[in-house]
Amino acid sequence: MSISEILLPEFDQEMVQTRRTLERVPDEKFDWKPHPKSFAMGPLAQHIAMMVGWATDVIEKDSFDVAPPGQPPYRPPAVTKRAEVLAAFDENVAKVRAALAGASDERLLQPWSLLQGGKPMMTMPRVAVIRSFVLNHTIHHRAQLGVYLRLNEIAVPAIYGPSADENPFAQPQETSA
Repeated sequence: MSISEILLPEFDQEMVQTRRTLERVPDEKFDWKPHPKSFAMGPLAQHIAMMVGWATDVIEKDSFDVAPPGQPPYRPPAVTKRAEVLAAFDENVAKVRAALAGASDERLLQPWSLLQGGKPMMTMPRVAVIRSFVLNHTIHHRAQLGVYLRLNEIAVPAIYGPSADENPFAQPQETSA
């Protein structure tokens, strides 16, 4: 079994759950944040949608420079609506899935570097970058977004098991009259 054949089922499952979480972000809460130092809900959702797409660059390029010398630093395009986040997410998922499906083990084991100002911040095999810097990072921010949803009384989707909002095993609450 190839590395991509091992990664694809996990990628597919995590993307389904990530999309379910992104679908719940209301347009009117894009500017909401739990703390002044926190991401606002909309930019956090956008970060998740864009981060998934990083795996395509990890597979197809040898590095990415977040602040290339003599150029402005990387800035994602601004989005203001859930529909834009979901469109970007869906596009990125499709591109990553195709790139991953076509990647050889040899390619996935080659090093990839994240640069800042032309200097390496990290260098790891591509497969390790996809697992940690893309998948784990996405899961981390998806969980963060789940907290944002909860704090705004928005139903949190079940991810690895039931949530308080989606629990088919919960006993109905008795009410007293």
